Amino acid sequence: MTESKSAQELFQAAYENRYTWEPSFPGYTAAVKFQHGDRVLTGTIAVKANLSAEVIGIDDEEARDSIIGQLREVAIHRVRRTFADTHSKNTFSYGETDATGAVEILMGGKSTGDRYKLRNNEVCHVHRHIHGIMVTIDTFSSHDTGAGYLSHRYDSIYADPVTGEIKSGKIVFEDNYQKVGEYQILSQRIIQAVEDGQPVTTEFTFTDIELLPAQVKAVAATV
Repeated sequence: MTESKSAQELFQAAYENRYTWEPSFPGYTAAVKFQHGDRVLTGTIAVKANLSAEVIGIDDEEARDSIIGQLREVAIHRVRRTFADTHSKNTFSYGETDATGAVEILMGGKSTGDRYKLRNNEVCHVHRHIHGIMVTIDTFSSHDTGAGYLSHRYDSIYADPVTGEIKSGKIVFEDNYQKVGEYQILSQRIIQAVEDGQPVTTEFTFTDIELLPAQVKAVAATV
């Protein structure tokens, strides 16, 4: 921990070190392979400039919704928002430093009760309320894109924020990316979870990724 830095300054540096897309992100298309256990489905996807997503060629509603859910979740985390826009109503203070050197940041203000851990200018632990659920995420490795980091291997646990009751077992993720043009695009997400007491792997693979044409803003003619 750099003692001369305030907790807010340390957290802001890690926040601004995340990889995000430029506001001019045009969207993209790709072929998708969805594999859940022994079931394999293929189709195509499109993520638009407004970050809406669609799946074509897969009729199974559950599989289609799962693919769209993953695409939206990834896109939301690529939106570039200033630190002030996201955290102006929060306060920050130091917690403990663990055996790995990760520094705990305790939140106050609007996000009272949430906490994070930072290591090597990256967020490696998240414990926060999201839509009435307490989510805990631990990140074990990351991709260095040269323009910010992307989580590589991580896990999550969902719990009741009042009782602490676990709502789901540990879910393990692995994300891989491909650089297309100037943008890092998800090329594979592997999710390992337990369903009905049995381990199940779900894999989303995206190939033939192509950026959509950049949107050209109309310019009023001058006389």
